[in-house]
Amino acid sequence: MAAALAGLRVLGCGSRAAGAAHSAPWRLPRARQHGGQVQLLIRLSGAGGRYFSSEVKSEDDLRVRYLEGEQQGIVVIGINRPHAKNAISKGLVKSMMKTVESLKSNNKVRTVILRSEVPGVFCAANLPMPTIAALDGAALGGGLEMALSSDIIVAASSAKMGLVETKLAIIPGAGGTQRLPRAVGVALAKELIFSARVLDGNEAKSIGLVSHVVEQNDEGDAAYKRAVALALEFISQGPIAMRMAKLAINQGIEVDLATGLAIEEACYAQVIPTKDRIEGLLAFKEKRPPRFKGE
Repeated sequence: MAAALAGLRVLGCGSRAAGAAHSAPWRLPRARQHGGQVQLLIRLSGAGGRYFSSEVKSEDDLRVRYLEGEQQGIVVIGINRPHAKNAISKGLVKSMMKTVESLKSNNKVRTVILRSEVPGVFCAANLPMPTIAALDGAALGGGLEMALSSDIIVAASSAKMGLVETKLAIIPGAGGTQRLPRAVGVALAKELIFSARVLDGNEAKSIGLVSHVVEQNDEGDAAYKRAVALALEFISQGPIAMRMAKLAINQGIEVDLATGLAIEEACYAQVIPTKDRIEGLLAFKEKRPPRFKGE
């Protein structure tokens, strides 16, 4: 997270990350190091919503809300820089780093929703935790690159997305040239980047760029609502297991099968000594929902 944020450079609503996303060697953190399960929903729209929060913290351009009721365990981070169209400033990067680090050690936090509070504009940064990007509006250039860094993308049928940097005589510089080919294949990625083509949600789904597409609603937050529904499926699972599963998949896909299996074995070993694993076994035996604590 620190490296991704610290390397950002903004051109309009785009960004540039120093270094390649997969340049660092894979390594396994200790099972208890991460605390509770933190997932991220990136919402690429400014459509409003009703939230019930017990606490609101403000870091100038960053607003943090802790939701209650059936959504307890979800934290909403809102980016609010209307004067700069949510472009990433040094102050915003610093605030985001501070907020994310505090959430990673909070065992009660299971899902983090990162959204724009400025209509139609969004910029965000990659985070090393389970993530969902919800595209309800335009995600062009840096916006799509940030969505590509997530684990799952949900889009409204009316959403517009594309890597359009070549129109400005530059290239995608925040991971787009590397992540788009991994998502849709090399030849198609080249075609999309060379042409600076803009796709709608249905077109993006047809080529595998997004996982889910939904019809937009009157409130303009259909993708966001679908993303929340997915998050609710995730937050009941074991937090450490979720992190280790993501680590095994992300690192294993970059190496040969034999090395990938070794990574999986090492990740599996991390969940064996956890209290959550014992709780899962007890819950199954007692026929009750498990109460995971991320320990």
